[in-house]
Amino acid sequence: MDEATHGKPPPGRRFTDRSAQTRAAILAAARARFAADGYEKATIRAIAADAAIDASMVIRYYGSKAELFEASAAVDLALHKSTAAEPVRLAQEYAHTFVEHWEGGANEVERLLIRTAVTHREAIGQVQRIFEQQIKPPIMAALADDPDAELRAALVMSQTLGVIVSRYLLGLEPIASAEPAALESALRDAIRLHLTRPMHDG
Repeated sequence: MDEATHGKPPPGRRFTDRSAQTRAAILAAARARFAADGYEKATIRAIAADAAIDASMVIRYYGSKAELFEASAAVDLALHKSTAAEPVRLAQEYAHTFVEHWEGGANEVERLLIRTAVTHREAIGQVQRIFEQQIKPPIMAALADDPDAELRAALVMSQTLGVIVSRYLLGLEPIASAEPAALESALRDAIRLHLTRPMHDG
């Protein structure tokens, strides 16, 4: 092996490592900037300055502010990994995963995502994707023979958003100070009702 290259990674590997580091730096800067300034006020130029790179690099890696926001506000609720095969168990897993995630300190961009979803198309799209990719699939799988499975999934989503807004964004009492265990139990029962109650009279 040539002495000049001994112990050094191949050029392609160095490029890949630098790319990954650059992407990570941009993402970290974007999360901090979006959380501090909000979606409208945060700029590509400011994010680039925080990451100590040229603004053109942000566009190169993420395309646009909207796409960068989507990447920054990525949420993995782990619900799509559920192995529950029936509604009662699924409700239990869902409630536990949700409370564990938010009580563990969901990042500020997640909070921003929900706060801005009522006014910004980008945020609305991201919330819809979370529903389509994470919340809906396990419910549809557990209720494969139920013609109302999609509506039931949407009702679960509405229950979820209600808790997020009431407890974690607005701090409305008494839900804001409820014990996590009590919150999980109540959410579990509400979700189980959405998944199992008759949807049509008669």
